[in-house]
Amino acid sequence: MRLCTFNVNSARRRMPHVRRLIERHAPDVILLQELKCRTEEFPAAELDGLGYRAHAVGQPGGRNGVAVVSRLPFEVVHEVLAGEDEDSHARYVEITVAGLHLAGIYLPNGNSGGTDGYAYKLRWMERLRAIVAERLDSFTPFAVLGDFNVCPTDDDFSPGALPATDALVRPETRAAFRALTHLGMTDALRALHPTDAPWTYWDYGPAFEQNRGLRIDHALLSAELAERLTGAMVDVAARSEEQPSDHAPVLFDLAD
Repeated sequence: MRLCTFNVNSARRRMPHVRRLIERHAPDVILLQELKCRTEEFPAAELDGLGYRAHAVGQPGGRNGVAVVSRLPFEVVHEVLAGEDEDSHARYVEITVAGLHLAGIYLPNGNSGGTDGYAYKLRWMERLRAIVAERLDSFTPFAVLGDFNVCPTDDDFSPGALPATDALVRPETRAAFRALTHLGMTDALRALHPTDAPWTYWDYGPAFEQNRGLRIDHALLSAELAERLTGAMVDVAARSEEQPSDHAPVLFDLAD
């Protein structure tokens, strides 16, 4: 089973990139982030001819948004992250597919909105931790994939790419990420690339050519799924395409 996470930075603009991703790698399930469209505006029909069904969770105003694109039958079980009723951001979708639960997330960046914006990021991470704990306590095979907006260690960004005050690397952010792995979730890309995990994001401008990147797109796997992990890679070629997203797709292979 091949899983993929991809922050497309506009679903309508990057649909050709998604089609090429499918042609190159034939993932079974793709979890997309930063759709920048309303639910009804997601170009699902463009994927039908490729044998993929899509389910989008968009947001008015062209912000945020997550989606599932799958060639396997799936059921949507949640479209919001529990724990904060007033949170209207489209950042979470959870499905059941092939005997496991998959959550696709677009975790808040935390650098905008000042103190309140960063507090929202930390609350969101605590809410995610509660959901992960609940799934693990019920022995549910569970994976969380998406744009976490977290560099877990100093090895996860190019030297000098971020100041110590950036929300992606602040101690509280990293502690919240560790809280997820301490529950028993495995950082899949790091597990298979312990000393050379590739970047997944390069800012627009010269950052890609200079390879000044970040690793912020992750897959966290429960123990049952971590035991099945056979491959993990970043499709760096996608970042070099014309008018690319600033993120590259990240793919993970699970044995049957």
